[in-house]
Amino acid sequence: MHVNLDEMAQLEQRYRAHFINSLGGFKSVVMLGTQSLQGHTNLAIFSSFFHLGANPALCGLIVRPDNGNRHTLNNIMATDLYTINHVHEAIYQQAHQTSASYAAAQSEFAATGLGEEWLDGFFAPFVRESRIKMAVQLAQRIDLQVNDTILLIGKILDVYLPDAIVGSDGFVDLEAAGTLTLSGLDSYHHTQKIARLSYAKPDAPLAVIGS
Repeated sequence: MHVNLDEMAQLEQRYRAHFINSLGGFKSVVMLGTQSLQGHTNLAIFSSFFHLGANPALCGLIVRPDNGNRHTLNNIMATDLYTINHVHEAIYQQAHQTSASYAAAQSEFAATGLGEEWLDGFFAPFVRESRIKMAVQLAQRIDLQVNDTILLIGKILDVYLPDAIVGSDGFVDLEAAGTLTLSGLDSYHHTQKIARLSYAKPDAPLAVIGS
């Protein structure tokens, strides 16, 4: 099968979205918790979360073009604060449901039955059922001219996770936490680790290391 640029442009909209989105491979899937200045909580699923740096601890997220009705984006721009919550099998259907277009005053927490959790006075709500969660502060917004999407760079302030999944070298075992991954727009997956490999050096062979 060969699909060129002109043929991609002529594909039916939803088919094209599934086709192109799937090409990116497996992605992180997380829920962002926010709160408006009026006190309305919001929860939304994202598959564009990525690591940006370790010192300082930074993460990135791509948001679709701002149409004035992006409740998560509006809340982040107003407050600078949000939470990132991993998704596992027991809550993935509820997480997916948060992508529905609820009204701004309708909390996706209430709509999906997921619990709000307030930790250490942080302004934005965490997902109680999530096993790995982060408190994040907006560090920079970059509007991408190429397609009007928005890159949000966040500074990770706090991390909450089970002690048992953190190795002696700091490695977080996402598989042990049950964290799921996503392909395309709606296909959720378990993972299966093959191996961890040693730090690559030009004058030393690779070795399989423990977790």
